[in-house]
Amino acid sequence: MAACDRGYLCAVCGREVEEIRESDLYLRYVLGEVSFEQLDRLPERHIRCDPALAQFIVAEGFEPVVVEDGPFSKAGLDPEFVAEEERRVTRGYLRLRELSAGDVSIWDYPMKG
Repeated sequence: MAACDRGYLCAVCGREVEEIRESDLYLRYVLGEVSFEQLDRLPERHIRCDPALAQFIVAEGFEPVVVEDGPFSKAGLDPEFVAEEERRVTRGYLRLRELSAGDVSIWDYPMKG
């Protein structure tokens, strides 16, 4: 993350989102859920501060997030949907980690296909 991209505060916990690999906003950009034009307009959060999305990350080094109950808990969702979301969101998270280690143009962040 460029120095100018630092300093955004999490809309949930109020702490600074220090690195791109912690950013829910950039994860959603990588996933294609947020457009480039929305990046400076939408609230920032830590990935873990968005448990409805974070619960679908199944990756080494990422402590699992569990949504205990309610309509957003993956435990109550269709298993086929859960498996697909785990693949998709985990792939996005791994891409985000990869981006944090390299020098990639922001235009190339979103996943292809």
